[in-house]
Amino acid sequence: MSDSLPSRRLPNRDFKALAAEIHACRRCPRLVEWREERAADPPARFRNEEFWAKPLDGFGDPDARVALIGLAPAANGANRTGRMFTGDRSGEWLYAALHRAGFANQPTSERRGDGLRMRDAYVTAVVRCAPPANRPSPAERDSCLPYLERELALLERCQTIVALGAFAWDGALRAIRGLGGETPRPKPRFGHGAEVSAGSWTLLGCYHPSQQNTFTGRLTEPMLDAILARARALAES
Repeated sequence: MSDSLPSRRLPNRDFKALAAEIHACRRCPRLVEWREERAADPPARFRNEEFWAKPLDGFGDPDARVALIGLAPAANGANRTGRMFTGDRSGEWLYAALHRAGFANQPTSERRGDGLRMRDAYVTAVVRCAPPANRPSPAERDSCLPYLERELALLERCQTIVALGAFAWDGALRAIRGLGGETPRPKPRFGHGAEVSAGSWTLLGCYHPSQQNTFTGRLTEPMLDAILARARALAES
């Protein structure tokens, strides 16, 4: 994608304004109902906590050269804590790996305001509300995609996108096309370690750090570390 495209020449990089717009979003009635139901009736271990229960913006370094994209917030994870990939086992895996790779100043992410800082990395998702059974509908995905497009446009230094799972892989390709970028045809298949040039980015595939993948050994710490090392190498090349 050429830097001459309007989507890459925004007049200001106002992440705060975009975040405020995301937080106020109520476009998808099913997702609004679900995220608020989970907050009103949480599991016993979270009964004394105040849930975020709003859509989530991305988190990280606005000058990041690496963006990591997931599926959506978890109902009792990011929907509770107010930060992407925070408050569940997936997030524990991801932020520990980001710390090992030098992208985060600490290995844990507890909630907004806990002192975590990202260096050269930004974490976001295709869908911004927790979906029932972790399955957004195509319409819900498409409703949220403009937010991802705008974040990628604001991340002016970003060169590498890590797609955490097949849903994120598809969403990243759709967002890149929405920004006017050329993507391979036929659509490249997702796989762990898959690597393609798309628009002005290199897109890397990585198995999602879900319990289903980490408990079974489908995704191991060395596998995740290798993807982050490759992402850094690409961003620095």
